[in-house]
Amino acid sequence: MASHEELTLFVKDALGRGVARAQLEEALRRAGWRNEQIRAALAAYADIDFPIPVPRPKPLLSAREAFLYLVLFSTLYVTAWNVGSLLFEMIDRAFPDPAVTTNTFGAIYVREAIRWAVSSLIVAFPVFLSVSWFVAREIRTDPTKRASPVRRWLTYLTLFVAASVLVGDVIALVYNVLGGELTTRFVLKVLSVGMIAGTAFWYYLSDLRPEEREPGA
Repeated sequence: MASHEELTLFVKDALGRGVARAQLEEALRRAGWRNEQIRAALAAYADIDFPIPVPRPKPLLSAREAFLYLVLFSTLYVTAWNVGSLLFEMIDRAFPDPAVTTNTFGAIYVREAIRWAVSSLIVAFPVFLSVSWFVAREIRTDPTKRASPVRRWLTYLTLFVAASVLVGDVIALVYNVLGGELTTRFVLKVLSVGMIAGTAFWYYLSDLRPEEREPGA
């Protein structure tokens, strides 16, 4: 079976012989190649008037880029986790569990949990915003960086984590509904988790959509 590299070389040779892109695309489709494979192979060469096929620039993977995206997504996870933790503690304070409020150790744990969540947000959230702004500025300067392999892998990992959390959240809700154990405190916690995971999922999915529609994505 032909590989992607062989397909790219075939496209290069065909374009060099003057074969029209539409004609080449139709021939490859009839040969059994998938549309995304065809678009990716054609997008490897710029659609410009030149005697020979001109390759498009490909994003390079650098240690600096990997560092930036690892910091970006790790601070995103820390921020999301501690926002959820803080919301949980606020819900517990608004709708206290008598078994915890009458327990001295439980009250101490709640105060420590709130202090830890606030401390984490004070540090992680500004770092997340700063790195996000810096990365966005670099992408505006060089749009090819949107195709960064590190960025795409970590974005899809984040989508997977967010989707898994949403599924688990709904499962927990259905489980408690079937058991007749719904409480205001539980429903608010389910909504908090859904809001955080849903926001992250929607944002990064919408961020991927433009490049997924591009031929070379």
